[in-house]
Amino acid sequence: MDPCPFVRIVIGNLALRFPEKSNLSALSFYCKFKVKGFATQISDVSLLAAESDAVESKVHGCFALSKAELEKLAEKSSKFSCLKIEIYRRTSLGTPGCGFVNPGKLLGCVVVQLDLKSMLENMGKCVIENGWVMIGGSDAKLHLNVRAEPDPRFVFRFDGEPECSPQIFQVNGNVTQPVFTCKFSFRNSTERNLRSRSSLSEPSTSASCFNSVTGDGEHPPKKERKGWSITIHDLSGSPVAAASMVTPFVPSPGSDRVSKSNPGAWLILRPGHSTWRPWGRLEAWRESTGGDRLGYRFDLIPDGGIDSIPLANSNISKKSGGKFSVDITTGPTPMTSPNSSFDFSSGSGSGSELGSASGSGSWAHLLYRGFVMSSTVQGEGKCSKPEVEVGVQHVSCAEDAAAFVALAAAMDLSMDACRSFSRKLRKELRQPEPE
Repeated sequence: MDPCPFVRIVIGNLALRFPEKSNLSALSFYCKFKVKGFATQISDVSLLAAESDAVESKVHGCFALSKAELEKLAEKSSKFSCLKIEIYRRTSLGTPGCGFVNPGKLLGCVVVQLDLKSMLENMGKCVIENGWVMIGGSDAKLHLNVRAEPDPRFVFRFDGEPECSPQIFQVNGNVTQPVFTCKFSFRNSTERNLRSRSSLSEPSTSASCFNSVTGDGEHPPKKERKGWSITIHDLSGSPVAAASMVTPFVPSPGSDRVSKSNPGAWLILRPGHSTWRPWGRLEAWRESTGGDRLGYRFDLIPDGGIDSIPLANSNISKKSGGKFSVDITTGPTPMTSPNSSFDFSSGSGSGSELGSASGSGSWAHLLYRGFVMSSTVQGEGKCSKPEVEVGVQHVSCAEDAAAFVALAAAMDLSMDACRSFSRKLRKELRQPEPE
């Protein structure tokens, strides 16, 4: 089945310039990007002394719209078809990149009209605004480059909650077709089968957790969630990806929550030469600040590599849910810093900022560019049927897609794994008591 058409509205090359007599070199500024129906995005903006100074080539934000969303917006009045850029002077408490942002002092705003009908006709490939524009409510100018570009994606949808072992469909508009099945199990009941295909051992990061519950004469703690496993099969029944909980989810001492200092973890596995090989590692925990949120971190594990490469590090509301996203374009999602530099001409990271190990960043940059994947995550206690979007450039075979589907299932199950230990899980997630 063909991928679904998407369009990305990309905002880049931002810079501020004030009248020549202004002396604002000691101040710093940031912008908020707003499109109705989408979450507000935030980015720093540099200050230039003169209009002739070079503007840094950098992506600051982007909004992705499916063809259906474009059609729906295009039917509405023009007030729904604009990008609003608000420029703020940072106060001592204004800190973009955190879970919350102090309002700071509003300098003014720029409104960019979006010709959605033209975008629909071309499905991207157009420059919307480029150059210096006046900032409304101020005598300052903002340099910007706003453009639309095609961003096709494969879309997959779980036909039920991952713990219920549902079928998985590929979706394109109103057309759906089955592509995978999802099997949930507890590892202690399938460990023999897993090990018969795999020479993997538990990572050293989880060894201490398992040792603490398997010593002779010791009783396992009453509060832990462990051994969950998801296997993705193709329609012939062959396993094509898996997610295995390798570090138990346990509450921190004196609480009933999984903490960031001791997160639970999954290994995302892909089939190799008659064995499973680790492809990624997902950690999850309950945030202690910024409201009741599920924190997560996803690291890529290079083939034969020792050091993992961070691709995603963010959080999702426990109450309302949200989207788990891996996007190597801009912002704090794939990076540790919201101020990382990106090459605007390619819409991808500079590479040197990626990862924590020397040389690993350029490796990830070559494999993963632009939008990588996203999946929906429902709030705690809500029925969740994840919908997974994967950038078409990252899928060359069924195993590629299946790895992202397994990652989405692990992220969805992490919402349950991080649930308060004072509350009982649904029966599908409760490990049978040993006889």
